[in-house]
Amino acid sequence: MSERVRIGLVGLGRWGQNLLRNFAATPDADLRWASDVDEQRLVELSPRYPAVRFTASVEELLNDPELEAIVVATPVPTHLEMALKVLAAGKDVMVEKPMTWRASEAHELRDAVAESGRLLMVGHLLRFHPAVEKLRELIDSGALGSVHYVYGNRVNLGVIRAEENVLWSLGVHDLSVVLHLLDGEPVEVAAHGGTYLQPGVEDVVFGYVRFSTGQIGHLHLSWLDPHKIRRMTVIGDRQMAVFDDMEPERKITVYDKGPMRTPAGRIATHTGDIVIPHVSLEEPLSIECRHFVHAVRAGATDRAGIDEGVAVVEVLEAMQTSLEHGGEPVQLAALR
Repeated sequence: MSERVRIGLVGLGRWGQNLLRNFAATPDADLRWASDVDEQRLVELSPRYPAVRFTASVEELLNDPELEAIVVATPVPTHLEMALKVLAAGKDVMVEKPMTWRASEAHELRDAVAESGRLLMVGHLLRFHPAVEKLRELIDSGALGSVHYVYGNRVNLGVIRAEENVLWSLGVHDLSVVLHLLDGEPVEVAAHGGTYLQPGVEDVVFGYVRFSTGQIGHLHLSWLDPHKIRRMTVIGDRQMAVFDDMEPERKITVYDKGPMRTPAGRIATHTGDIVIPHVSLEEPLSIECRHFVHAVRAGATDRAGIDEGVAVVEVLEAMQTSLEHGGEPVQLAALR
């Protein structure tokens, strides 16, 4: 085994601390630095990770010639600036989701990645979920037949944010999956929402994406709901599959249901067995951190790379535009 990959982490908020825990436990990672502007947070965390150097200065990480990669888990408005600094320092970078606030910023970051020759991976957590991998495997095998559409429900009476609406807070997760599972290019979006708790901040959003293949994706997003649901459904013409992340073990259920034509030419339906395929219960964040380490070593990533990050931000921005114009459809070509 080659030498461990030397990594630094910037941003130690709630999610940053999850990354800290996972990278510290990743066998092939040598987590050397952790940085945050909150010095009290550094004091509280440093005793738990004696092998990690804690600092309030990002410059210490950028100037360390031995550091190979930096993970950016700072607030979203800082992502572009931080990622550009990391790339300019000659290091690979992993940026938390959403990658940027605007499509123009995502395009700027894509150009910087190309010019630097470095690697950028986005923290699209569900792209590393074993259940999402299983859904893609079912599609690729032909088990579901021709996929018509995918829809997601991500709702809860949960954390209500003031700095971002539910589209940018929750929608980024499901959009990364929808774009992965449907093979065409997204060409049109529309979104309707409601602002019930805070003026100008949508608590609930219903989003629609139409693809060049004729497939569609639909999202129901809310932090104002009595149910906690984390579910995605894939509808094929042969079988249908459901990914339910709230199920402790039964993550994927495949239903042998679908339309069929009778000898008389009429459309009927068939119903067969229900199958629960085996899906690893390993923590997706652990898989994501390990994948980033291996990507740095290989110099490339086969998922959640810069192009995926750009595509997700483009759709998010187009949906936001639709929200601001009463649900008016927005063509993606106009934003590229």
